[in-house]
Amino acid sequence: MAPTEHSILSTFLLNPASLQTFMTLEQFTALFPRTQRGNPQIKFLYRELQYQRALVIDQVKKEITAETKRGQKLQREVARARRKAEQDNFGLDPDDGREIDMEIELFGQTSNLPTNKSHTLQSILPEMATAHADLEAEIAAMEAEAESTLTDMKTIVGDLSDLRYGKFSRTSSAGEGLSQDVLEGLKGLREVCDGLERN
Repeated sequence: MAPTEHSILSTFLLNPASLQTFMTLEQFTALFPRTQRGNPQIKFLYRELQYQRALVIDQVKKEITAETKRGQKLQREVARARRKAEQDNFGLDPDDGREIDMEIELFGQTSNLPTNKSHTLQSILPEMATAHADLEAEIAAMEAEAESTLTDMKTIVGDLSDLRYGKFSRTSSAGEGLSQDVLEGLKGLREVCDGLERN
């Protein structure tokens, strides 16, 4: 079985990462001056370093898991793009399609071209579960973005309301500065609204 991205990253980043792997307590103690090697604080310091190292290893594990999920998502996006290209006749004109057909006949199917792979019940269930997780993640990201946009809009509208009722949060010594602040606030509101239209 071919190694997975997760197993490769774990093998090279986690296995040799613990403090005991590359430095024992005796080796650590030998780094101190001879007069201090009997100090009990050295053992405490070594244990503290082990703890700190374990925290770093836990963080690396989380990042490996996140990176693996990003890789799987990228693979699904590539597969989706390949299926779409296959449905669009590879997105090429008929002459290009004939050239591809000739290449397939001469050299066989290459990995660069989309392949039609049927699913079984055992293979479709994990795919559906990951697609469900991806959709939930996309929905959560969109909700967070909408909440952020709404907060930005409320802030800008609040600033403009302060201007209308004469409660200036930013005091300006000259009328020119005040009008500039108003224009900047309106530009900010326009940018937020334009961003909403594009999405």
